[in-house]
Amino acid sequence: MPVDTKAATDRLMRFLAVEGVTGQEAAIGRELMAALKESGVPAKAIRLDDANTRIPVPTETGNLIVDLPGRGALHNQPRIMFMTHMDTVPLCAGAKPKKSGRRIVNSAKTALGGDNRCGCGVLVTLAAELEKHKLDHPPITLLFCVREESGLYGARHVKLDELGSPVMAFNYDGGSASNVVIGAVGADRWTVEIMGRASHAGVAPERGISSTMIMALALAEVKAGGWFGKVVKGKRQGTSNVGPVTGGEGRPAGDATNVVTDYVHVRGESRSHDGKFFKEITKAYKAAFEKAAKKVTNAQGKSGRVKFKAETDYYPFRMKDSQPIIKRAVEAVSAVGGTPNVRTANGGLDANWMVRHGIPTVTFGAGQNEAHTIDEWINLDEYDRACALAVQLATMR
Repeated sequence: MPVDTKAATDRLMRFLAVEGVTGQEAAIGRELMAALKESGVPAKAIRLDDANTRIPVPTETGNLIVDLPGRGALHNQPRIMFMTHMDTVPLCAGAKPKKSGRRIVNSAKTALGGDNRCGCGVLVTLAAELEKHKLDHPPITLLFCVREESGLYGARHVKLDELGSPVMAFNYDGGSASNVVIGAVGADRWTVEIMGRASHAGVAPERGISSTMIMALALAEVKAGGWFGKVVKGKRQGTSNVGPVTGGEGRPAGDATNVVTDYVHVRGESRSHDGKFFKEITKAYKAAFEKAAKKVTNAQGKSGRVKFKAETDYYPFRMKDSQPIIKRAVEAVSAVGGTPNVRTANGGLDANWMVRHGIPTVTFGAGQNEAHTIDEWINLDEYDRACALAVQLATMR
């Protein structure tokens, strides 16, 4: 059954025009609900959950959940789920999408928002095609998550009893619709507060304890030990990064160069496909900061101190090739003319939390390219294939 690609592209352009950066998804949520109703989904089948009340950072709205009852010969088959996220990175604010041949590009100097308005377009198109052609399908849950870009929070905090007990899920988030992503890394997100002692740097520097110097010594040790960037220790591999270095909420006593810095706030991350190894990377950073704090002392022999906090953003996973969901995914990709590329991802996905929740989840692409950059564009051929793939996955016998 061919998909109405013009209608699918029109939906995508419509969704791209609605701003909805991470944590501010109310407007795009309303637009998705309107489009679903226009596609024939009853209003009573569409709802917002209360995940935003459990997310530890301000979030306008909950996840959008849609229940599609089974139809025809497949109506009593086990429930399956299709999911995506409806937020974009902040760089997408102000995007102005326009079509250029078989691409959608951006006429503004921002990111476009294909990550993940493409996934939103696929899921609404799926609902529209099932309704338009009265296709046989099992019970289906559609899940549009909030705050994926800022920590996978929507998927993390969804209540499982809200999803109707799906036996498998198909997540849309990426480039090629032929990619069958069956695993992804896990990650820690860490912060360190470095407390020194302020002093006049030109009059009595010896009385101060420089938090800046503590940071410099710690990062130098991390780099020398091979724990920064790409991390390889024997057969184990991972990555780490040091993000923003700021005054943070604690704020230094002064921001002039003639004040010995008494406070620095550092954020970073550690990643690996090995569930234990990314924790080891984090421990290496913690040890380096604690060691450096003891090294930097003032004339009175007092040293600095650090407060290191780490939280697991998401856990790594890799599903077994023998699982039914992977067989279904590979067969569906082939059926729509693609060549299945079974692989793992080096970034976190909502699938990390779905698998953690006990729902096997495969992730496909939907046409995104150069995501999170001002060069972002959408490949409409891949988007069309992703829409066709969703219909195939939903109606396979």
